[in-house]
Amino acid sequence: MKRRVVVTGMGMVSPLGNDLPTTWANIIEGKSGVAPITKFDATDYRTTIAAEVKDFDPHDHFDRKKVRRLDPFVQFGLVAAREAIASSDIEFEDSLAERTAVIIGSGIGGITTIIEQADVLRERGPDRISPFLIPMILPETAASLVSIEFGLKGPNMAMTSACATSANTVGEAYEMIRREDADTAVCGGTEAGVVPLSVSGFAAMRALSTRNDEPARASRPFDRDRDGFIVGEGAGILVLETLEHARERGATIYAELVAYASNDDAYHITAPLEDGEGAAICMRQAMASANLEPKDIDYINAHGTSTPLNDVMETRAIKQALGERAYDIPVSSTKSMTGHLLGATGAVESIFCVKTLREGIVPPTMNLDNPDPECDLDYVPYEPRHMDVRTAMTNSFGFGGHNVCLIFQKFEGA
Repeated sequence: MKRRVVVTGMGMVSPLGNDLPTTWANIIEGKSGVAPITKFDATDYRTTIAAEVKDFDPHDHFDRKKVRRLDPFVQFGLVAAREAIASSDIEFEDSLAERTAVIIGSGIGGITTIIEQADVLRERGPDRISPFLIPMILPETAASLVSIEFGLKGPNMAMTSACATSANTVGEAYEMIRREDADTAVCGGTEAGVVPLSVSGFAAMRALSTRNDEPARASRPFDRDRDGFIVGEGAGILVLETLEHARERGATIYAELVAYASNDDAYHITAPLEDGEGAAICMRQAMASANLEPKDIDYINAHGTSTPLNDVMETRAIKQALGERAYDIPVSSTKSMTGHLLGATGAVESIFCVKTLREGIVPPTMNLDNPDPECDLDYVPYEPRHMDVRTAMTNSFGFGGHNVCLIFQKFEGA
């Protein structure tokens, strides 16, 4: 019998707060983390707004030397991991450290450093490139440095599956624990992609909203007038462990992770299958793996990017996977407030699901003024909903056709 896996720690850096309590409070209040870009002069850009991490001073967390050697995506990941591990109140004695996996992904890695060092190469020549360039840009550096800081000697890796990245890291950590390759895991994703190259690149694809005069209203999932997503940044990290180990050490158990499924549309490098078949199969596979039926799902945290293609596709997929039950399930997109945290989004939204289970509050979907006629589910517009949620599903999709579904349940001591 496969081992049960529970969530015992969570940490976050987001456009709505530099820790989880602040972020969650702002989510429930329906606040937006979207604002004019401050990290560079975006005056001449098609899109001039983003969901930046705010008031984050790396010197509050790292000494001066480390700040110079850590790309922002690593800084965010380390700070979120520290919060997650502290909230788990776990002690990594030698035997446990050898059985603790670290799987932290990033969609684009150290892109800030790549841009900065490309400028150095062009303007000052190859002899002036930083000797720390390579470790600063590698997507696996966040995972490696978490292991080094906490002495974690189990499996260590990064994963990359575009915007599904950290949903995959959480899912693969879950599977690693279930098959007894690890007893605990620190997992999630981190991203710092609000930089000229990525913003202009996404804009060139016409993937970003150009509602520059109304930043807080620009991300509008499932709305008829949506025109693209908002680039965001931040990190979400979870601590997972076996139920047996969590009970033995008297840990607070925030939720149980009961299902993970991952597949691919095998259709297009940027566009999803319009009928949602791949995503629907993924949701059905996740439910089947946990012996769940549509009637068991109480809430869905949607991928909900606010792009014309995704929101219709996801609505169709939910209806395929859950049938008539789909119309009775509250579905919300927290990206309406956080923007799209790219490779970090799956872990961040997993944490929101856990908070929903713990607190009985379904986050709202903001800016849903005129629902798209093809998006006809219950998207919890504008106001959070207080209700008993026992089973929560979260979807993550990524360029390349990646689909991931995770299902969490309220832990009631059984």
